[in-house]
Amino acid sequence: MSSMKQLAYWKTYFTPNRYSHDLIPDQTGKVAIVTGANTGLGYATMVALAGHGAHVFLACRSEERALNAIEKAKQEIKGKYPQAPAPNLEFLELDLNDMNKCKKAADEFLSKGLPLHLLVNNSGIMTTPFALSADGIEQQFAVNHLGHFVFTTALLDRIKESQPSRIVVLSSHAHERPVEGGIDFDTLNDEKMSTIVSRYGRSKLANVLFGKALARRLADTQVYVNIVHPGFVDTELVRHNKVLFGAVLLRILETITALMAMSPEVGALTQLYVATSPEIVNKDIRGRYFVPIANEIQPSPFSLDEALQEKLWAFSEKLVEENVRT
Repeated sequence: MSSMKQLAYWKTYFTPNRYSHDLIPDQTGKVAIVTGANTGLGYATMVALAGHGAHVFLACRSEERALNAIEKAKQEIKGKYPQAPAPNLEFLELDLNDMNKCKKAADEFLSKGLPLHLLVNNSGIMTTPFALSADGIEQQFAVNHLGHFVFTTALLDRIKESQPSRIVVLSSHAHERPVEGGIDFDTLNDEKMSTIVSRYGRSKLANVLFGKALARRLADTQVYVNIVHPGFVDTELVRHNKVLFGAVLLRILETITALMAMSPEVGALTQLYVATSPEIVNKDIRGRYFVPIANEIQPSPFSLDEALQEKLWAFSEKLVEENVRT
């Protein structure tokens, strides 16, 4: 059932937020990686985790932007969390557009010999013009799903060694609007078979399918995998929307966003809930789909199809075998 048809979805607009920064427990001793942590939801998530004592790696493509974000975060944490110790923040180079670079980033982290208690797969691109990744794969699918697939699976043994641990997969309400059939494996790279909107929806459906399949594989462990739709948040994610809407409609969208969208600090609360709340472990919450703020609903029927989940997993593994150097 579409989320728009679920009473639970509409209730979220009329109920108090189920999580807040004040409810985040002490994260001292925890090691976390947040992809795309230099801006938007990733930055807000990184600040909250580091402000509560976690050692956080900012997994980003641009070292310059990441280092600027680290300096900004240090000042912000000093103001927001005056009792917190000096933030422990590090840059980890990660280019999700290139599967070999994703594997290299994971290997770089593993070489440090640290545990990994939390992985937040936050980074993504939205409604970009049609393009192929460094590996010749449709770019939104490559960046939003495949890059994280490579990065996560390469880190998985370390995450299991560090349990209890958690993996957070960011998706979107847009996962309900993919190409016909959900994921068109055979025509993935055919621009004529998809639109700028359906390509984004396809990549976000892949996020849910991956999260569900990963949670099932980890069912007998203390690694808790959950999926999040952060909601309507004022971030840089729509920076390519001029292509989709045109300059005039984009200006209107920007005005609506300024008036109605959540700030990244508020929008990040749902992923912070599944990343840090004791409820996740105490209630054995895994493989679930959450919307703002920390409310669970059912994702689309496509995403609940275990056969499709497994087909995507096998398809992704094959692409990794064909493209990633060992």
